[in-house]
Amino acid sequence: MKKIYFATLLIIIAATSNAQQKISWSFAAKKLTNNTYELHMTATPPTGWHIYSQTTPDGGPIQTEFKFTNNALVTVPVTKPKEVGKLISYFDKNFKVDVKYFDGKVDFVKTVTVKGKIKTNISGTVESMICNDRTCMPPTTEKFNIALN
Repeated sequence: MKKIYFATLLIIIAATSNAQQKISWSFAAKKLTNNTYELHMTATPPTGWHIYSQTTPDGGPIQTEFKFTNNALVTVPVTKPKEVGKLISYFDKNFKVDVKYFDGKVDFVKTVTVKGKIKTNISGTVESMICNDRTCMPPTTEKFNIALN
């Protein structure tokens, strides 16, 4: 009976520790000129976990995707943010695609332009998922709001 109890307890602890794994996001703006800002959307997955590139092909794991809320005062290019981090690419036999993920922290960088000398914000969402060598967490969506001062 003690063995069954102990095994059940270990399973609950393992499931709980996996359920708590999530990406730590930070969001900031760096002023480049009077009207131009560089957005930094930085993902830090837990140790042993990784986040997927925006360019991971369809059919594979969920790629990271940013959606910006329309703001008439800010021009946001339609291009994807630049990815700055250690990119790893390999052919995944399960998905049958070239999977692209980042080992450790990754900074997603996007340049935006404010119309005039005003203070405003840029907001939106980022959808992403993390995996380790054994399992994946369900995709999550994080809201963000970045001040442009």
